[in-house]
Amino acid sequence: MASDLPPLSEVVSHIVDAVDRAPLVDEPFWHLELSGVFPDALYRAMRTAMPEAREYRALKGRNNVNVKADGSSTRVKIDLYPEYIRHLPGEKRAVWSLVGEALRAEPVKDVFMRRLAPGLGRRFGPDYMGTGMFPVPMLTRDVAGYEIPPHTDTRWKGITIQFYLPEDESITHVGTRFDRRRPEGGFELAQRMSFAPNTGYAFAVGPDTWHSVDKLGPEVATRDSILHTYFVDNTPMLAFRNRGKRVGNFLLNEFRHLAG
Repeated sequence: MASDLPPLSEVVSHIVDAVDRAPLVDEPFWHLELSGVFPDALYRAMRTAMPEAREYRALKGRNNVNVKADGSSTRVKIDLYPEYIRHLPGEKRAVWSLVGEALRAEPVKDVFMRRLAPGLGRRFGPDYMGTGMFPVPMLTRDVAGYEIPPHTDTRWKGITIQFYLPEDESITHVGTRFDRRRPEGGFELAQRMSFAPNTGYAFAVGPDTWHSVDKLGPEVATRDSILHTYFVDNTPMLAFRNRGKRVGNFLLNEFRHLAG
């Protein structure tokens, strides 16, 4: 499998092209609607290289919202950094190493920032392209019972991106909701992303970027995706926080493997 993978430069160029041609939609907030994100051959390799359930770590969420009564989590993750995926079998490690390295590449960050100019400019001002952004690509898996109510993401985040990784189009209905806040209170569905292979979305985090996921039903075996977040990284304190979290997550990952 590893010998069939495209070179890093080709993957980066492909992602940049996909972001460049993605429609920029202004309702209910500025966002990109992505398709054909990864080269076809790489996407097939990603599906083949999906990790086993035991290779993920629980993503418990705020106040353990993703933890079920039996202690299992409805959302699990693998951070796509070399130190986190080093325990994967060789062929799987080669695939996810390539994907993680491509998503952390500067040209990918630059094209997302350039295309998301309306939202970033509103938040950071006309010099938004100079705002430091720290990339955190994370392979996630959601199972039946997962849900998250309308929220706008923490202000630690500058850009939120999700790449959908299903095998086929059998669960297109479980895509992320983009919500609109009603004047009288509560939320209404403005748009739902289709959970289709090799697609996704991206937006600059702002006060109106309400989004959610309806509770996944028993028809969903796994809802696989990559959450690719750019954390704001423009002060020494934020830089320390971002890198400290990376170290802390690495240690938690190592302790889990030692205990297992």
